[in-house]
This record gives sequence, C-alpha cells and structure tokens, in this order.
Amino acid sequence: MKSIPIYQVDAFSKKVFSGNPAAVCILDEWLTDKLMQGIASENNLSETAFVNMNTQPLGIRWFTPECEMGLCGHATLASARVLFDEYLAKGKKEITFSAQRGLLKTIKRHEQIFLDFPADKPIEQKITDVIKESVGANIRHLFKGCDDYLAILDDEASVRNISVNMRKVSELNSRGLIISAQGDDYDFVSRCFYPNSKIDEDPVTGSAHTLLIPYWADILKKNNLNAYQCSERGGALICELKGERVLIGGYTARYLDGTIHINSKD
Repeated sequence: MKSIPIYQVDAFSKKVFSGNPAAVCILDEWLTDKLMQGIASENNLSETAFVNMNTQPLGIRWFTPECEMGLCGHATLASARVLFDEYLAKGKKEITFSAQRGLLKTIKRHEQIFLDFPADKPIEQKITDVIKESVGANIRHLFKGCDDYLAILDDEASVRNISVNMRKVSELNSRGLIISAQGDDYDFVSRCFYPNSKIDEDPVTGSAHTLLIPYWADILKKNNLNAYQCSERGGALICELKGERVLIGGYTARYLDGTIHINSKD
C-alpha cells in the first residue's frame, strides 16, 4: 500500500469556495502516467498537480480529469502554497519548478504568491464562422497564442453575459477559448472555456494570463495590471509584464489535507 499526501487549495482567492480549486499530490518519485491520470480523474477537479520532491529543480506535472496539460497556473500557485507551508525551510521565498515548458518560478510576497512564467505572444487571426458561432457575441479582434484563442469583446458586460457554444469551442484547433474585454473596475476581465479537457468553464486560469497580459499591456500602455476572471467562482489576479516573462500573483486558501492510499496492483 502506497500513501500519497494530497492537499486541496483554492487559488486566486483569500477564502475557500471561490477562486480555482486544485489538488496537489506530493511525491518521492514519479508515478506512472496512467496512475496520475487516474488520480486526477478521481479528484475530478479542473487540475491536479503532482510535485516530485526528489528532483532538482522540483518536478511538476498537471493533469485534468481527461488529460495531461503542458502548463497550469492555478495548480502551480496551489503547489507553491503547500510547499511554502509544509515542506520548505521557514523564510524561503522562492521555488523553481522544472516543467514540460522549462523552468517556472514562484515567489512569495507577504501573503501572496506570484508565478514567473514565459510570456505568450498574441498573433492576430481571421475571425472564422466557427469562432463567431463559438462566441455568439460581437468580436472586435481575435488572437491565438501557444494554447488558446483570445477573442476581444466590446465591454465587460459582454464578457459577463456571454453564452458560449461549447460544441463549437470543442471544434477549435486549440486547447480552448479565452474571451476578454477592458474592465470597469479592473484593467481587464476574462473568462476561459476548455470543453475538450472536460472543463466547460475554468474558474480562474493562470496560464491564460500569459497571453492576456502581453495583449493588455500593449493596448493599455502599462506593464502593471489588475485583472479579474469573472466566472461564477471568480478570482482576482495581479499581473506584470517583464520583458519576455509575466508575473501572475494572487492569494490562496487551503481547503483540505489528506492521504491517498494506492494498492500496489492499482
């Protein structure tokens, strides 16, 4: 019988029941892909992070209930919170992770944790019929990054009131669809949809902001931005463009600690 520590953390929120929940599994060696996928499916959260404590830098991988992801912001934020609280020396302020896309850094600043991720480059796209049918609202501009399409709408109300056609979103040649507009109280707002990963709407998506931050920094002519992802749970993000990197910061709230028991035959 193998025991695996598991934690659940609400990322980009000061309190539980908001932000984006992620599970964090602490490992002393990598499990098989099949077993990690099985655990993520059993957890049935948008992402489960697996952290290998015996690699340098610390290895991190992320799984949705359906598949492995190349990058996940909120589950990295959740992982950093657990490590800072439970596994690292008191006073340590930075963690470097080794991931599929290279080295990722997390930085603790008082009660907030910041992700230091590579910036994604928005490339303008033609607005196709599939995109129009996916969004169902007026699209001012359309871009694509490494993973997602980014549709810019008229205003915050359009983003909040959107009714996305999930079947059409699942037909896009991308991980998913981000919609965004300039905010009323924040610099920009967004929502994110990933039906192919069994996540119709992701509550707060750190990785999407690797694309959103460069776009809005250019439009608003400022490198320090306050953002809000206006899903049902919602979450606020503190953003900064630093050359080819972005800083994505927020609060975290721990929800539960536990243990997974895996039979050696599983």
